[in-house]
Amino acid sequence: MTNAAEPAQPRPAAAVPALAPAAVPTSVPTASYRLQLQPGFTLRDATAAVPYLAALGVSHLHLSPLLEPVPGSAHGYDTVDHGRIAEQLGGEPALRALAAEAHRHGLRLLADVVPNHMAVPAPEHLNRPLWQVLRDGPDSPYARWFDIDWQALPGPPDAPERGRVLLPLLGDRLGAVLDQLVVDGDTLRYHDHVLPLRPGTERLPLPELLARQWYRPAWWRLARTELNYRRFFTVNELIAVRVEDPEVFEATHGVLLRLHRAGVLDGFRIDHPDGLADPRGYLERLAEATGGAYTVVEKILTGEERLPADWPCAGTTGYDALHRIDGVLTDHAGACRLAGAYEAFLTGAGPAGEPCADPHPAQAAARQGRADMTGPEGELAAEVERLVRLAVRLGATEPAHADHPPGRLRAALRRLLTGYPAYRPYVRPGEPLPEASSRQLHEALASDGEPTDATDRFVAGLAEGALGRGPEQDEFAVRFAQTAAAVAAKGVEDTAFYRWNALLSLNEVGGEPARPGLRPEDFHAWCHYVERHWPHTMTVLSTHDTKRSADARARLAVLAEQPEAWAAEAAAWSTAAGSGPAARFDPDSDWLLWQTLVAAWPATPERLIAAVLKAAREAKVHTSWTTQNVRFERALADRVHAVFGNPGLLPRIEGYVAALAPYARSNTLAAALLHLTVPGVPDLYQGSEEPLYTLVDPDNRRAVDLGALAVRLTDSPVARAGDLAREKLHLTTTALHLRRTRPLGAHRPLTAVGPAAGHLLAFGRGPDVLTAVTRLPYGLAREGGWRGTELHLPDGGGWTDELTGRPVPSGPVLVKDLLADLPVALLTRRGRA
Repeated sequence: MTNAAEPAQPRPAAAVPALAPAAVPTSVPTASYRLQLQPGFTLRDATAAVPYLAALGVSHLHLSPLLEPVPGSAHGYDTVDHGRIAEQLGGEPALRALAAEAHRHGLRLLADVVPNHMAVPAPEHLNRPLWQVLRDGPDSPYARWFDIDWQALPGPPDAPERGRVLLPLLGDRLGAVLDQLVVDGDTLRYHDHVLPLRPGTERLPLPELLARQWYRPAWWRLARTELNYRRFFTVNELIAVRVEDPEVFEATHGVLLRLHRAGVLDGFRIDHPDGLADPRGYLERLAEATGGAYTVVEKILTGEERLPADWPCAGTTGYDALHRIDGVLTDHAGACRLAGAYEAFLTGAGPAGEPCADPHPAQAAARQGRADMTGPEGELAAEVERLVRLAVRLGATEPAHADHPPGRLRAALRRLLTGYPAYRPYVRPGEPLPEASSRQLHEALASDGEPTDATDRFVAGLAEGALGRGPEQDEFAVRFAQTAAAVAAKGVEDTAFYRWNALLSLNEVGGEPARPGLRPEDFHAWCHYVERHWPHTMTVLSTHDTKRSADARARLAVLAEQPEAWAAEAAAWSTAAGSGPAARFDPDSDWLLWQTLVAAWPATPERLIAAVLKAAREAKVHTSWTTQNVRFERALADRVHAVFGNPGLLPRIEGYVAALAPYARSNTLAAALLHLTVPGVPDLYQGSEEPLYTLVDPDNRRAVDLGALAVRLTDSPVARAGDLAREKLHLTTTALHLRRTRPLGAHRPLTAVGPAAGHLLAFGRGPDVLTAVTRLPYGLAREGGWRGTELHLPDGGGWTDELTGRPVPSGPVLVKDLLADLPVALLTRRGRA
């Protein structure tokens, strides 16, 4: 480890050699398998799992971030050193050994890339470029690496115009912890933090010494309003990197691109492209450096938003697929009735109006969540203030834009950011704003129904890049886009999705709780769109970021088919649990607890407490991460313990989950088969080849026993009735091997005929592969089953159900016979290879 007092000197960015493009583009995966690398599951463990993953049938291993993170990091998104593969994972030798073993089994590697940010670690010398910036200020060759607004804070007394960096790391106001700051040689220590001292200031009295630094240690609460470096969302410990600078790109990507040229890595997953100044430019540079390697981007598409057509990548990481697959398996009308039952549960009265009519309460929650982020004390107030400062400076230098008061500029920015309907506009200074982004900006201005004034239009013009060119005009447009992405992520997914909890399976990344369910015809239209425009995009059902795994959501989807029964059950559970403090505090917490129990059953009290506490803190209604209400949080924990200590309630919960099981099984297998056969490249999350009932991170990032899965894979080649784990594993490996042995053709919707036709979703993939799955299984059972419903299988030879081995004739077939053993079927035409 580097000595804190004498950190190793990083090489200036300008000295990094240019990167040559890869010689051979990577082939497209047939399917990938995501592995969460961490100290408890290293590259060596991944190497040991290669034979199993090859036998499972994937073509690529999808590795979480590889570069050196903060020691002990369980996720790897907190990079401290771009110059080496993480030692805690085994380093570059272990990665090369993994690649060699993977290649021996016909597999390739995809790597997760984190271009947006680095860690602000403790001790700070772990991030050597940042250490040098803190020591040498804006004169450091690394000052260009980080997105710092040097004009926000006055600099040291001898250079007030140069600025300095706010470091929100103190546990209290500076005056209250001054005696805890210790000068140690050429460093300043505060608990685990070790900061460099500006050369020549080591012997000054402490107050003067602090004033002379290029940074200002400050109370952590000041980050909301005073922070002057861009970060990852609201995480102070992740400082943004200016990867749009070619030299910074080369320095931060050099190791990964070298390993790509060497054939160790074959493709890339790009984390959080919405945080980048120029996502398209970044992808163009990456494509040039790799010769067009397979690359997907973690782009969250809201509603009908489309991935920009000019991005040189294979597509997204697949949340749009998750949204459609979940949607087509969710009962729209029932979800609407469930929303009404939820409102009644909270208020004790009936819903105020039609539950799914606009304005929908979930939309109101999303709007309020965005507004909360940008308010005077909001978590992103500092980012808004940076934009206000830019606008004020523009007014001071451009008479045409003068005299917009800071308060009105602030209000106009909040209005735009609150109403913006997608993640961000895709502005590139000097180019016309894409039509979709321009339309969304105008929708944002009109979304509150209030008239606009000159300041609103001025701010919107700046955000659109329509008020001329110049360094500050360009910076405003770019910074607005980056801020909009943070507001969307934190205000909606990490706030509103924890405030409106009618059906938790809807509150997922990229989801729209106000628009539950998806008609089969709309599902097929999406499939056609994908195969036309992004045929190699990634598709997912579970990830390290999903709030609930696919099988947990499959259980919850059944509740939308029995909304009145679920509401009565939830009320009965609340009564049985007693009228303790948590119930008096917030009935919403009870509703969330009961659905979380259903989703994760069987679960330990510790897992449940962690999930409901995180939900309450993210909601920011009764408690939050920064202002914890100890009394409320203790009441929530006591509520969970009371449930697990109630001998009458636990059997009732267990019985209810057991009653859901046949329908949840149907949803689980249907979602799995759709995932593996729709257009795109399926990415399986570790352990999801068997039923996986995980909750929000860190619950979903626990290491998986792949050795045990390998034993079960070889134990029996066929599914066993009543054994969902064996059924799902068999379905997964069967579909994966089918994908590897024959390319899937064009998506062709097939329609059943009969009284239960709406409960069958079927399509062909080319002439020789056909998928059929049950949808809305509880309603199907209540209506009396398939009742003579038929599906016409295309003529030209018989078919085989790959999941059961049974032959199926072409022509009309009774669905009850086709799905006699499983609620899904994967058919291939006999005699075709």
